[in-house]
Amino acid sequence: MKPIEKMSTAIKKRIRYILADIDDTLTLNGRLPAAVFGAMERLQTAAIRMIPITGRPAGWCDHIARMWPVDGVVGENGAFYFYYDGNQRKMHRRYFIAEEKRSTDRDKLASLQVQILNKIPGCRVSADQRYREADLAIDYCEDVAPLPMADVDRIVALFEAAGARAKISSIHVNGWFGDYDKLTMTRMLFAEVFKDDLGAVKEDVIFIGDSPNDVPMFRFFPYAVGVANIAQFEGKIEHHPAYVTRQKGGYGFAEMVDVILAK
Repeated sequence: MKPIEKMSTAIKKRIRYILADIDDTLTLNGRLPAAVFGAMERLQTAAIRMIPITGRPAGWCDHIARMWPVDGVVGENGAFYFYYDGNQRKMHRRYFIAEEKRSTDRDKLASLQVQILNKIPGCRVSADQRYREADLAIDYCEDVAPLPMADVDRIVALFEAAGARAKISSIHVNGWFGDYDKLTMTRMLFAEVFKDDLGAVKEDVIFIGDSPNDVPMFRFFPYAVGVANIAQFEGKIEHHPAYVTRQKGGYGFAEMVDVILAK
């Protein structure tokens, strides 16, 4: 990974979209620094679209789409995108799986939840679970004492043994039923809202993240960026981003924005 300041002027000039994970990428120690909100506003002023791509729940994403300086949000690791049209005062909600199937999947996840909590001492259902529509989030270090990575891997294995997909974020293990991820729903958002083919414009896009559930995005986008705290997942990231910031979390995001807007 190259230091972010090594990004060429030619690359910086072509960037039209910034996609960003939230936890430990826009936040730091569970908080959103003021510098991050200011950086997002500066991107919009520069006509660069800003879209959070997160594992956080639908309830949070409704708020984010409405009230943050963003151009849409992908949530629950690709279960949906929300886009708020300020002119029409209308929220557009697009799900990968229809509600009837999501309801059936929630029942299956509820059974899995009991199994995981019984077999992995110390983990807990995420505090934001009640606001989720498509996945189960198991907290391994947000509001609980950090679990050993061997236990985190066991949580993933329990999801996968039940036929679910599972991804490790910096705070949760998220599991769901459905053949989608962050990249899948980002493609749909670009096609349906921005009228762009993501494959055709990927060199005009930067994704910035910090953890193993961001690997599909790191692999796809040639100019992907990791914040400095990505180092904690050494050995767990199968594909590294091209660049890395010097600062951690939200301050690393603001650092990246400074570099891009200095074009």
